[in-house]
Amino acid sequence: MNAVRERTVAVVDDDNRVLESLKDLLESGGYIVRTFPSARKFLASGTLFSIGCLISDIAMPDMNGLELETLAKRERPALPVILITAHDSAERQEGTTRSGDRPRRLFRKPFNGLELLDAVRALLD
Repeated sequence: MNAVRERTVAVVDDDNRVLESLKDLLESGGYIVRTFPSARKFLASGTLFSIGCLISDIAMPDMNGLELETLAKRERPALPVILITAHDSAERQEGTTRSGDRPRRLFRKPFNGLELLDAVRALLD
């Protein structure tokens, strides 16, 4: 993986405040950040092969974060994915979960920004 791709994170969320907040947080950690207001806009952008990590909200209209993760992993099986959610349910517990045989991180809103930044660092460094 090249150095720019290793430092580039895509953030997908339909809430502009979350996009801006995560952009500021990740840029403060030295990452290049690309933001998208929907899963479809992310997929249409051609950005999938130029990022090192994908962060996506789960609950979005049209295509949710779990569907986005599935599509992204078809093309890039080893792509690190962090999912965020405001919903609390048994299958969406905070912490490390598994997607098939691939680990993923799941954070429940409101989450600790430093913990999210640490998770990105752990996945990319």
